[in-house]
Amino acid sequence: MKILLTGCAGFIGMHVAQILLARGEEVVGIDNLNDYYDPNLKLARLEQLKPHANFRFIKGDISDRMAMEDLFEAERFHRVINLAAQPGVRYSLKNPHAYIQSNVVGFANLLEGCRHNGVEHFVYASSSSVYGANTRLPFSVDDNVDHPVSLYAATKKSNELMAHTYSHLYGLPTTGLRYFTVYGPWGRPDMSPWLFTSAILEDRPIDVFNHGKMRRDFTYVDDIAEGTVRVMDRIPQPNPGYDHVHGSPAESHAPYRVYNIGNHQPVELMSFIGTIEKALGKEAKKNFLPMQPGDVEATYADIEALKRDVGFEPKTPLEAGIAKWVEWYRAYTRS
Repeated sequence: MKILLTGCAGFIGMHVAQILLARGEEVVGIDNLNDYYDPNLKLARLEQLKPHANFRFIKGDISDRMAMEDLFEAERFHRVINLAAQPGVRYSLKNPHAYIQSNVVGFANLLEGCRHNGVEHFVYASSSSVYGANTRLPFSVDDNVDHPVSLYAATKKSNELMAHTYSHLYGLPTTGLRYFTVYGPWGRPDMSPWLFTSAILEDRPIDVFNHGKMRRDFTYVDDIAEGTVRVMDRIPQPNPGYDHVHGSPAESHAPYRVYNIGNHQPVELMSFIGTIEKALGKEAKKNFLPMQPGDVEATYADIEALKRDVGFEPKTPLEAGIAKWVEWYRAYTRS
């Protein structure tokens, strides 16, 4: 298959590309290589993909409507995986327009490209952030997600709504994946594993929000990437018998699905920090702070639907995943 992978120079994107290439797919990757964090890390990820004969990279922006129209018409992709987005809850408080441009305008351009060019399946990254103020755990795709607490979360919820519209109106099969805190080698510098690891090694204090009373469903990136490809392989089918009164909002009469993808094992933040300390052989200096605006106290994924439909089963224990993360970080930063 010829697959368009947006955000291919991103953390999850690189790992998804490696799985697709290893099994012989043709991958056309697009990324704008912006400076939200160090572009050199993105370029280093691309270097992991370029040796593959079936990989082509295009520097471009999904929010560029004409460029996307030309790309879809020229390439005639079989399937599309959209991992391009402006990430980060906290940054959305400072630069909201970046989220609208990439996560809404860019998303609409991809839907239009799929609609007009016979794409078989459009898979896209949603986020556990859509659960917002929800306090019922574990988070279920059957839950109401109408109360986001950050603009980032609101754009991801809008993606799910936009995707359903295209599934309903045009029969475009779409699947959204609500990713839960992903970590591992090649991770982002703005995420907690990098922030904690760099600070500990450099004898700087780490910021511990909500006084450490946080829980996250940390999920190793290889498990996430494998699950994403499994989902791409399973094209949702219309369900004419769908019950609009009692049916799950994660399904529809249209060829539309939404899944949680996580580890289903939330970890206390202090335990997570302790695991990093153990892997580094060094204790962190901790700066305890209150909860940040837009953040949530706990995330915890109910992944039963994903297990049932594609056989997803996270396999990497936290200790093993953190050990691999620390090994990579030390090699990459020479620290």
